Amino acid sequence: MIQQLRIYEIYEHNKTAFHARFRDHAMRIMKRYGFDFVFLWEARADHRTEFVYLLAWPDLATKEAAWRGFVADEEWKEIKRVTNAAHGDLVGQIEDRVLTPAPYSPVPSR
Repeated sequence: MIQQLRIYEIYEHNKTAFHARFRDHAMRIMKRYGFDFVFLWEARADHRTEFVYLLAWPDLATKEAAWRGFVADEEWKEIKRVTNAAHGDLVGQIEDRVLTPAPYSPVPSR
């Protein structure tokens, strides 16, 4: 099993719109493609607001296939178009990390 850490820079002036889009649309569509959400956070770092979430995947190939499906999803593309038109860009810089357990890592409880 691997995990994926995603960190999005989000903007204070349209943070509510970002959370509504992620909660009401992105998560629903991502789950269609097998995304397994472990946890979601909001953080402040370096004078910016970040949305951070952790995903669990059985392997790298599954993760890559799921992301390809999600970004190509026609419903998601339309939702992004509509929300960006109404609110401007909701996400700035994106960081993406694949996390593999160290040999001595405790076994997760999931």
